Amino acid sequence: MVEHEIVHVAIAPPTAPDAGLVEKVAAIINREKYDTRLLMAGQLPKMVAHCQDMQAAESMARELRELGLAAVACRDSELHKPSQTFSVHTMEFGEGRVVFRDEGGQERAMESGDVFLILKGKKHTFVEEDTTDTKMKLNLPATMLTGGIPVWRKVREETRDTSVRSQFFLRLYDRDSPETSIEVLQDHMHYSFLGPEMSPSSLTNFNTVAAKMQEAFPRAIFDDRLTKSPEVNAPSATGQDDPEARLRLIYLLHLEQSNPGHQSA
Repeated sequence: MVEHEIVHVAIAPPTAPDAGLVEKVAAIINREKYDTRLLMAGQLPKMVAHCQDMQAAESMARELRELGLAAVACRDSELHKPSQTFSVHTMEFGEGRVVFRDEGGQERAMESGDVFLILKGKKHTFVEEDTTDTKMKLNLPATMLTGGIPVWRKVREETRDTSVRSQFFLRLYDRDSPETSIEVLQDHMHYSFLGPEMSPSSLTNFNTVAAKMQEAFPRAIFDDRLTKSPEVNAPSATGQDDPEARLRLIYLLHLEQSNPGHQSA
């Protein structure tokens, strides 16, 4: 028996959708108007339907596009395919190109017209840390033996805390695939290549690099919604909250908007 793979239909939420549009979308995706309005709110891509085959998903996406929405159909396996990112440690800006280098000295060069999309966002890492505290506690048996004179003893208590570490990132994509990208992490960079523009602040340096990227790749779409939205959380079992899946959906929807009706993943 052949197993059916889930195919997701995703949209880029429109600005201030009116009641008429919400009603039409609800009819297409077969959901209540209240639920549909929630799905069409916000700034980030939303998966609005899940189909059993690509034909049904693409038909639904086509109807949504006919309403003026950016919509794509994407197989679950494609949505969650591992990304192959080139992690940048330093870079060199040249005439019409940028050379990226990782910690091992490997290079990746991009010409000014090679980059289709620059995504700027904030990455959250959830870290568990074990800590040991020493406290003084009353030694009740010893206190009773001394006739009530308090006797104290040292007690070691171990606790586990979860903290969130955040840093900004840039992802550079070409038009060929969302699976391969160049990634610049705020705290992973050696900013000496900035020369006199280098600041003691990694955030200032990172923003300088982001501005230089826009200058170096003037035809690229620049999207910084992920720096502002509270919707980017820890990965979960649902694709809706998977950060990598969300990046892929943003890429696919930009590709659709720049080339309406292209083949979905």
